[in-house]
Amino acid sequence: MSSIAVVPGSFDPVTLGHLDVIRRAAAIFDQVHVLVVHNPGKTAMLPISERMNLLQKSIDEDSTMPKNIVVASWSVGLLVDYCTEVGAGVLVKGIRSQIDVAYETPMVLMNRSLAKVETIFLLPDPAHAHVSSSLVRQVAALGGDVSDYVPSAVARYLDTTRPA
Repeated sequence: MSSIAVVPGSFDPVTLGHLDVIRRAAAIFDQVHVLVVHNPGKTAMLPISERMNLLQKSIDEDSTMPKNIVVASWSVGLLVDYCTEVGAGVLVKGIRSQIDVAYETPMVLMNRSLAKVETIFLLPDPAHAHVSSSLVRQVAALGGDVSDYVPSAVARYLDTTRPA
């Protein structure tokens, strides 16, 4: 039996912590869909197409990344609708703290109730536990060096889009 999982996120931008979760999920499941989703509660820095492009480049440039990864986007409908469409029975989410657990728990229960989709939480590598996309955006916007926190494709992109 084939196992398919979905790793959803805004990936605005993708971080090394995201790649760690994706890599580990891809080692567990036969196929992993990394799904760039629109979060109506957040104002995005990057359009979905650019997030997908940077995510794909970051995965392609990482020689340790398994080859069973599909990058896609979903902006209309429920996340579990996408899971049903691709035959995924599991969502994989990285969590950094108890705050993340509290935020995710109602969604986990709703996804299980709506479509019998389970959720697995992966704890981050301690080197990435303090990093979030929003923190990366703040540091980059203020001219800080974020190259230790993001894949090289993202660092290059941020360097070329930074105002002079």
